[in-house]
Amino acid sequence: MEKRENFGTRLGFILVSAGCAVGLGNVWKFPYICGQNGGAAFIVLYLICLAILGWPILICEYAIGRASRHSEALAFHDLEPKNTHWHRFRWFSVIGNYLLMMFYTMVAGWMINYALRMLTGNLHGLEPDQIADKFSTMLLSPVQMTIFMVVAVLLAFGVCVLGLQNGVERITKVMMILLICLMIVLAVHSLLLPNMQEGLAFYLIPDISKFAEIGYGNVLFAAMSHAFFTLSVGIGSMEIFGSYLDKSRRLTGEALSVMGLDTFVALMAGIIIIPACFAYGVQPDSGPSLLFITLPNVFNHMAGGRIWGTAFFIFMTFAALSTVIAVFENILSMTMEIFGWDRKKAVKRNIVLVILLSMPAVLGYNVLSGLQPIGVGSTIMDLEDFLVSYNLLPLGSLLAVLFCTKKNGWGWKSFLQEVDSGEGLRYPKVVYPYVRFGVPLLIIIIYIKGYYDMFAPFGTKTLVFWMCVAAAFLALIFSFTTFNRKKQ
Repeated sequence: MEKRENFGTRLGFILVSAGCAVGLGNVWKFPYICGQNGGAAFIVLYLICLAILGWPILICEYAIGRASRHSEALAFHDLEPKNTHWHRFRWFSVIGNYLLMMFYTMVAGWMINYALRMLTGNLHGLEPDQIADKFSTMLLSPVQMTIFMVVAVLLAFGVCVLGLQNGVERITKVMMILLICLMIVLAVHSLLLPNMQEGLAFYLIPDISKFAEIGYGNVLFAAMSHAFFTLSVGIGSMEIFGSYLDKSRRLTGEALSVMGLDTFVALMAGIIIIPACFAYGVQPDSGPSLLFITLPNVFNHMAGGRIWGTAFFIFMTFAALSTVIAVFENILSMTMEIFGWDRKKAVKRNIVLVILLSMPAVLGYNVLSGLQPIGVGSTIMDLEDFLVSYNLLPLGSLLAVLFCTKKNGWGWKSFLQEVDSGEGLRYPKVVYPYVRFGVPLLIIIIYIKGYYDMFAPFGTKTLVFWMCVAAAFLALIFSFTTFNRKKQ
């Protein structure tokens, strides 16, 4: 097995970690849910939820990684007390990372595809219905979808094969710096558009009346759930970067830096997208239609729209690939540790495996479109996203928090000692009762509410069945972690 590498610089750690956290959801989801839930008032609520939920979970993942010097494939083995079996939960991470890449590589391929379309003028001058047809045609073409998915896989693994410092850190740093520069340029351009004031007001001016209109509970849950999911915690995707950290800096401040950069990208994305939509009389929408149908139509009405459209989709490509590279690094580390492979062998075998595993999502929009696994109109990608976002991320986060706080786990004292190693901001010890009991409770609420929102539209019987499934998973987790000690 290869010697464990370290990040070359602190900036490298922050940018690579933020690159993992900065996903496509930051760009097409955050601006929409922010505007729909009260604008600036929602942003304040989101930041509070990020601090009370995302921050402690992120620190738990970093601490487990740095203390063990392993991915989650072996981290629990190293840190768990004797005669306990927390290590069996490593499969949450292994399965979760592969599942995430089974559809995320396809979506990264969409970004590369549209960056090339904008650059070559393929969408220039088209009517709105023609732009919609272009997107539909892409989805119906398994060959085109496969080609761009493979390109995304090869590009990301091409970075990872160079190693942590020479590949992942060096290239992700450049990508993230370019991404931030592109965001600033695009945001300034958006603020200079005619009639942008309405969009900016929609996005940034507090509208408390929407809290009552939508429901205070629904707004709070929207803020809480996005704060939870935005940091990519739960399947070890952030834990792996803790394992590459030295002990010169305390983890509290490092986690805050990563959260700050992730939040900056989300806020800037709203400034780029919302005023542009309103400036051209287009109502912003969520999901793929915003990026691949609405925005190309907006760019077609702009002066120099082809240039701005190309810059936007290059920025989106960087956002997607930074996440893919980060998760691939975790997959490589896990398979190297489990099977004893060197990096090159792990890359070669995982290239083939990830491409094959990504095919169901690709074919789910065309050849296998008749399969609707979680309801009418759903796709294979929707099922994969449900398994990751609604199950493995919250359950994995719950396990990480319990492992760091329970006496039959790693334990609070060991956790604190690791978090406070080095210089920087100390972890507030007084938050122990909250982290031990409050954070798990919030995760459970998000988990149960996610199931409710997913299956409530399908009727009472379907909802009751799936709520029982969710409850069974939680019962299994708690029984396993409560009585987690083998007989001597």
